[in-house]
Amino acid sequence: MRLVQVRGLTGPLAALAYLLVLLGVLAAVVGLDVTGWAVGVVCGVGLAVLVARAMVHHRRDRLGPADRVTLTRAVLACGVAALTADSFGRQAPVAVLVTLATIGLVLDGVDGKVARRTGTVSAFGARFDMEVDAFLILVLSVYVGRTTGWWVLAIGGARYAFVAASWALPWLRASLPPRYWAKVVAAIQGIVLTAAAAGFLPDAVTTVVLLIALALLTESFGRHTWGLWRQAGSPRGTRATVVSALAVALLWAALLVPDHTGSLSPAAFLRVPLEGLVFILLVCLLPSRLAQVLALIGGLLVGLLLVVRLLDRGFYFAFDRGFHPVYDAAYAGSALSLLGDSIGHVGAVAVFIAVGVLCLGLLALLPLSAVRVTRLVARHRRPTLRIAAVLAVISIVPALTGIGPEPVRRPASDSAARLTAQVRDDLRDQQEFVRALKQDPFRDTPGNELLTGLSGKDVLLVFVESYGRTALDSPVVGSALEAGDQRLQQAGFSSRSGFLTSPTFGGISWLAHSTLQSGLWVNNQQRYDHLLTLDRVTLTDAFGRAGWRTVADVPSNDKDWPEAKSYYHYDAVYDRRNVGYAGPSFSYASMPDQYTLAALQRLELDKPDRAPVMAEVDLVSSHTPWAPLPRLVDWSRVGDGSVFGPMPAEGDSPEDVWRQPDRVRAAYAQSIAYSLDALTSFVQQAHDRNLVLVVLGDHQPASIVSGNGASHDVPVSIIAADPTVTDRAADWGWQPGLRPGAGAPVWPMDTFRDRFLTTYGR
Repeated sequence: MRLVQVRGLTGPLAALAYLLVLLGVLAAVVGLDVTGWAVGVVCGVGLAVLVARAMVHHRRDRLGPADRVTLTRAVLACGVAALTADSFGRQAPVAVLVTLATIGLVLDGVDGKVARRTGTVSAFGARFDMEVDAFLILVLSVYVGRTTGWWVLAIGGARYAFVAASWALPWLRASLPPRYWAKVVAAIQGIVLTAAAAGFLPDAVTTVVLLIALALLTESFGRHTWGLWRQAGSPRGTRATVVSALAVALLWAALLVPDHTGSLSPAAFLRVPLEGLVFILLVCLLPSRLAQVLALIGGLLVGLLLVVRLLDRGFYFAFDRGFHPVYDAAYAGSALSLLGDSIGHVGAVAVFIAVGVLCLGLLALLPLSAVRVTRLVARHRRPTLRIAAVLAVISIVPALTGIGPEPVRRPASDSAARLTAQVRDDLRDQQEFVRALKQDPFRDTPGNELLTGLSGKDVLLVFVESYGRTALDSPVVGSALEAGDQRLQQAGFSSRSGFLTSPTFGGISWLAHSTLQSGLWVNNQQRYDHLLTLDRVTLTDAFGRAGWRTVADVPSNDKDWPEAKSYYHYDAVYDRRNVGYAGPSFSYASMPDQYTLAALQRLELDKPDRAPVMAEVDLVSSHTPWAPLPRLVDWSRVGDGSVFGPMPAEGDSPEDVWRQPDRVRAAYAQSIAYSLDALTSFVQQAHDRNLVLVVLGDHQPASIVSGNGASHDVPVSIIAADPTVTDRAADWGWQPGLRPGAGAPVWPMDTFRDRFLTTYGR
C-alpha cells in the first residue's frame, strides 16, 4: 500500500513542477505580480494534493494516458487562474489567457477519446475530467465577471453549490447514467466564457449569450436534480428542505437589497450579509426559546427595512431623494391620481393593491423565515458554524485584497440608523419651518407700494412642467430656444435668463409652485399642508393688492382646487372643465399647451376695458409620460380644440416610448421643445406690448432622463417688450436670451418672491 502511495505521487508532483515552469514562462513573457504567483502556486499545490488523495482513494498507482491529458488541462487551468488573479491589479494579457483556456477546452475532447481507445476508462478519470472542467469554468467566470457583472459567477459556482447542497441532502450524492446533453452544456459554458473573455463580441451580445448559457446550465442541473430525487424514491423531508432553502434565500435577499446607490442586479446578491453571520452566531449561543423570539423581532425589522429600501429606490428614481416616513405617506393620493391619468383608474388601483399585498407579504414572510432558519440552525449547530466561518472568510478576503466582488458597502442595519436619523431631522425641520413662517417682510406693505414697476402690464407666471436644466443638453430643446428667441425679437420682445433651484425633483410640482409664490422652502407635503393654514403673502396676493385681476390656469385639474381661493386668493380659476375644450387628451395632459394659452387669451386677455391680469399658467404637455405629443397648428384654427382630434393616434404611445430609456429621453426633449414653441409663438401672435412673462420649470425630469445625482436647477426667464421691465432686473445678473449659460446665476427658488417684489416695488 505504501508503494502505491509513493508511486502515486509522481504524477501530481510532476504536474506541480510543470505548473511552476508555466508560471515562469508567463512571468517572463507577460509578467506576473505577487498575487498571480501566489494564486498559481496555491492552485498547483491544491491540484497535487487532491489528485494524490483521489488516486489513493481509487487505488491507482499511476496516471493513465487520458489522465495525463486531463492533468495537462488542469495545469493550464491553474495558469488561467494565475492570469485572472493578476488581472485585478493591471491590464490582463487577454490573448495569452484566451489561448490557454482554448487549449484546455480543445483537450477536453481529447482525453475521453484517448481513454476509450486505450481501454482505460475509469470512474477516477471521469471525476477528474469533470472537476477540471468545473474549475476552469469557475476561473473564467471570475475573469468575465469583472467586466460583465458578478452575476456571471452563478455559472462558475453552480457545480460547487450543488456539492454544498449534497452535504445537507445525501440523496444528491448518488449517480445517474451519463447524459450526452450534460456534456454539451458543460462545453458550451467553457466556450461562451472564453469568447466573453476574448471580448470580440459587443457587450450586449456577450450579456445575452452568457444569459443563454446560464439558462442551459440551470436546466441541466435542474433535470439532474430531479432525476436524483426520483431515483431516491422522492425522499421524505424534501419539501421541508426546499421551504428552508427558500427561507434562507428570502432572508439573504432582504439583507442584500441595495439602496439607491447600488445596482439591483444579480451581482448585488453575490455577497455575504454581515447581519446574517451575526444572527447565526447569536442563535448558536442563545437558548432556543430566546433565539426564536429574537428571530421573530429581527425578521419583522428586516421586513420593515426592506420595505423602506424598496421605497427609497422608487423615490430616488422619481424624485432623486429617499423616502421620508414622516410626511411621504401623504403623497399616496396624489400618486394614485397621477398613475390613474397614465394607465387608468382601475389599473392604478390594481397597482396600489399589488404593492400593498407585496409589503404585507414581506412583513409576514420574513419573520416566519427567520424563525424557520433559527430552528434549522439550532438542529445543526456545528455544520452551520462551519458554513458561517467559510462565508466570513469569503466576505473578508475581497475587502482585504480587492479581489472578487465588492463587499457590501452599506449593511442593511445602516438603513435603520438612517431611518432613525431621518425621522429626527424631519421633525426638527418642521419646527424650523414654523419659525420661518413668522417672518414676512411684505406682510404689511400697502398695495400702492407693490409692483409699481409693472403697472398696467399683463403678467403671466408660466410653469413649464419638468423643464429642468437637463433639457438644455438636448439639441432639440436648443433649437426650440433659438427659434423662440427669433420669434420674440421679431415681435419686439427681449428676455433675460438664469436658474432657480427647485425644492422638488421629478414630480410633486405643487411644492415648487408654493415655494416660488410664498418665498419659503416648501420641500415636503407636511410643510405644504402647514403653509396652507396660514396667511402668508404670495405673489398672487401681492398682485391682487396692487389692483391686478388674478387668475389660475391649471388644465390638469378636473375637480375643485380649494387652495386656489382659500390660500392663493385667485379671482378666477380655469381647469379642464370650464375652458370649452372639445379635443382629445394626451396622456396626462388634458389639452395641448397651445389650447391652454389660446383659451387664456380668449377668456381673459382679449376682454375690453379690463384691469391688468396676473395669471399663473401651468403648461402640462411636457408632463410625464411625454407621449403622445400634439403639434402646433395655426392659431386661427385652434377653436374648441377639435383640430387636435387625430393627433394622439398619430403619435407614440407611452407603452412604446417607455420600453427604452433612450426613447424616453428623446420624447422628453420633444415635449419641452413643443411647450417652448407654443409659448413663444403665443407671444408672437398676441401682439400685446404690455405683456410680461416669467417662464420657468417646476423641477427636473425623473432620473431616467436627468440621471442620478443631477442638480435640482431649472431655467427661468423674464420676457417683456418694454425695456424698462428687463432693465430693472439688470442687477440680477441674468443672461440675455431664453437659454441661460453654464455660468448664469443660480438662486434658491424661495428667494425669487422677495427679489421680484423688491425689484418691481416702489
